[in-house]
This record gives sequence, structure tokens and C-alpha cells, in this order.
Amino acid sequence: MLFSELGLGPDVLRAIEDKGYTQPTPIQEQAIPWVLQGRDVLGCAQTGTGKTASFTLPMIDILASGRARARMPRSLILEPTRELAAQVAESFETYGKHHKLSMALLIGGETFSEQVKRLDRGVDVLIATPGRLIDLFERGNIMLNDIKVFVIDEADRMLDMGFIPDIERIVSKLPKIRQTLFFSATMPPEIRRLADAFLMNPKEISVAPPASPAETVTQAMALVHEVDKRKALRHLLRTEDVRNAFIFCNRKRDIDVLRRSLERHGFNAGALHGDMVQSKRTETLEAFKRGDITLLVCSDVAARGIDVQGLSHVFNFDVPINAEDYVHRIGRTGRAGRQGRAFMLATPDDDKLVSAIARLIKREIPMIAIDGLESAEFGEEEARPSRGRGGRGRDRSERTKDRGERAGREASREERAPRAEAGQREDRPRDERQRDERPSQPRESVAAAEARRSEPRRDRDRDRRRRRDDDDDDVAVIGFGDHVPSFMLRAARPRPADAARDTKAEALDGAQEG
Repeated sequence: MLFSELGLGPDVLRAIEDKGYTQPTPIQEQAIPWVLQGRDVLGCAQTGTGKTASFTLPMIDILASGRARARMPRSLILEPTRELAAQVAESFETYGKHHKLSMALLIGGETFSEQVKRLDRGVDVLIATPGRLIDLFERGNIMLNDIKVFVIDEADRMLDMGFIPDIERIVSKLPKIRQTLFFSATMPPEIRRLADAFLMNPKEISVAPPASPAETVTQAMALVHEVDKRKALRHLLRTEDVRNAFIFCNRKRDIDVLRRSLERHGFNAGALHGDMVQSKRTETLEAFKRGDITLLVCSDVAARGIDVQGLSHVFNFDVPINAEDYVHRIGRTGRAGRQGRAFMLATPDDDKLVSAIARLIKREIPMIAIDGLESAEFGEEEARPSRGRGGRGRDRSERTKDRGERAGREASREERAPRAEAGQREDRPRDERQRDERPSQPRESVAAAEARRSEPRRDRDRDRRRRRDDDDDDVAVIGFGDHVPSFMLRAARPRPADAARDTKAEALDGAQEG
């Protein structure tokens, strides 16, 4: 089937032809006609199969008629990462170049003012990450009651990153009558429940088994000790025909360490992870796409949706903790029918993680040996390297041995101390020896000394209370007793006003009696 048979408009077909594409991928072939009909779509396809174009192409045709109003976008696309959102924006620019649709990209790491200006002018397509969209909504810079088409892309990644509560909140602000497109690389039960809540009578499309790697990717795994992982990676980089490669690490702090190590050994490497500022992340990714950087050491922020044309290799320096992330990582290579190679470095402690990956992809990853390195086996005891002073990181047997030797030295020192002290006493004068040989008094404890010092204070308090008690009389005295002042015994002279009042009162009383 050709793109011209899917029902797309001539301007979109011209943009596709300019890009050099003629035949749609399976997910595009099945999804585009249903999107053009206005149906809700639930699409599940492995990474690298063209899910982005399966909703961007029909959306351009749908939004070609109509006009956007200020702060009221006509469509909304939610993406889990900034890089993926930027890539979707590039797709709209590529396929919508013959249309006059306006677009806004709302992602973190950029100033609010520029994004607010775009919204004030009105946008047809709004591409956003959930966090930044909620920030602008709470500021009153955007209204979502005019959304006609709503897209949730990489829904399973949204679940992994904890964005589902934000998505539910965003959906509650959308109009009830809308078209919803839901795309995911895998379909776990949690994603299925979300799809049932957000979609209305959707058309389900699944073009590949969930979480299955592309057949165009050749996989291999090397089992090495932890201390040999960097050496094994350098060996693979030198022996393989590496044109460009992603090198995935589990922890952000390990990314910069590995990048510096590769640079010291003469490799052209860069770093990409979520703690970098957005401008640096964008600059690094663009340099990698241009070929200025050959190796990109990154976290799983680059495992979803980032499309680098002709990526030859993917190296898993760490075995991914989530088995599904393995599929997404190696899916960065072997795209669009090209061949790719993926290698993973595992250690004896990674037995359970590797087994989970094998169960997910329903196959064992072929093992390879690294020349010059000692082979390892799953489950064997790992010898931890020393980490600075104190031997932190050594294995348990070495630490136990050191503790035993240290205890032995302390015991022998305690045995020698009495003999040396006795010899010193014999060499001293007789009177000093007699003073030392007198029985020593037991050392007073801190509590006893404190109690002894507080005894005089307690005696003073007791005497003070006794004197106070002796001064008190047993008979309570009320009033002045026998000592009444003489001025209080004299008769008080009445005031004129009081005398007049008393006279008037007596007259009234007499009148009442008469």
C-alpha cells in the first residue's frame, strides 16, 4: 500500500514525498484511516515502527480547516520527555510545511514568557509535557475547553515516570466530546485500564507482540566482573565498526564518570541525562545528530522516541532494571529497515535482571567472550574494588581477616603492657614503689560526685524550710485583732450631700407611713 491510498490530502502527500517516503509502516497503514474518520484509536506497536507519523499526518489534515483562538489550542499532544516532545514538533514542521498551522512546544527548561506569547497568539497544535502544561494552566495562561484532538504518546513511559495522576487531572479539564488517540509500546494492565477510562469505543490496533525487539537488531551479551566493565566496553568500541552509538547507564551519576573515562582513552563522547539544563540537553543531542559527537552516554531519557538516522550500535553498560526498558533501548538502532547491533554488559549480580529480559523477549541473549578478560558466571561472589582509605568496598573475607589481625595485635599489646609496667616499677626508688603498691581506692562515679557536691545545698534548703515553718502560727488571725488604730474609732462626720439625702429619705418614709 502507498500513502496516497490512505486518504491523506495532497499537501500532506507532497510533504511526505519531499521526505522520500512512499510506503507506510504497518502501524501507519492501519491507524491513519481510522484517525481520519474521527474514531478513537488505541495503538500498540514496538518502538521504531513510526507511531509518531501515524497520528501527526492525519492530524494535519483534520486541523487544516478552522482557526485557533488565543490561549485555546485546538489539539493537544502529551509526551513523557522533552526530547520526545521536541521530536514530535519537528515532525509537524516537516509534514505540515505546506499548511499554515501554528504550533507551540511547552516543555520545562525554557522561559514561561516565550511560551505564553505563543499561546496568546493562538495555536492549532500544542505539544507539551504534563508538568509544564499544568504549570501554565494554573497560572491562567491556557484553556483546554476547545481541544478537538487529544493524543497521549508513549503511555507506558508516562506510567513509569509517574505522570498518570497529572494526565488524569488534564483529562478532567478537556471537553467530553473530543477525539482521543492513545499510543503505547507495551500494554500492561494499568495502561489498559487508563485506555478504558479515556477512550470511547476505540479502534484497537496492534502490529507487533508487546515488548518485542525488532528483528533487524542483532543482540549479544558479555558477562564480566564489575571492575572489568569499562575495559570490556572499550574493547567492543574498538573491535566493532561503531559509526555512532548510545551507551545506556542506570544511574545519572555514573554517566559523567563513564564519559570522562571514555574521553581519557581517546573516544569522542558526550553525556545526556535528566539533570542537565534543557539548553545543554538540546545542544548535546543536536551535536550527536550532526556527528560532532560519536558516543552518547545517556540515561533512559534517550530510550524512547528519539530517532537518530543510521544509529549503528547500542551498548547497555548497565543491565536495565525494568525489562521493558531493554526493548526500548535497543530499539534506537535497527530502525526503518536498517541493521543494528546491541550489546549488553552483565555482571554476576545481574542474574535476575537478565532472566527477566529473556522471559519478556522470549529468547536467550547470545553470550560473547571479551578477549583478555577473565570470564564470569552468574551467582558467583563479586570481588569489590577498594574505595579509598579504610578499604571500603573490599569483600567480607578481607575485612574479617583484617579485623582478626587487628584484634590479635591489640591482645598482644595488652599482654606486654603489665610486664613492661612491672619492670619500670622495679627500677624506681623504694618509696615510690610503696606508694604505687598501696591499694587503690575505687574511682568515684560521675553521679556519686555530683550527689556529694549537692549535699551542702540540700542542707541549706532544709534549714530554710524549717525556719519558715517555725515562724508560722497555728492560730489564724482575722482583721486587726486587739491592735485597732485610734482614727478608726472616731465617729465620721457626714457630708452635706449625704445629710440632705438622708433628710429627704426620712421625709418620704414618714409620708408613706401617714
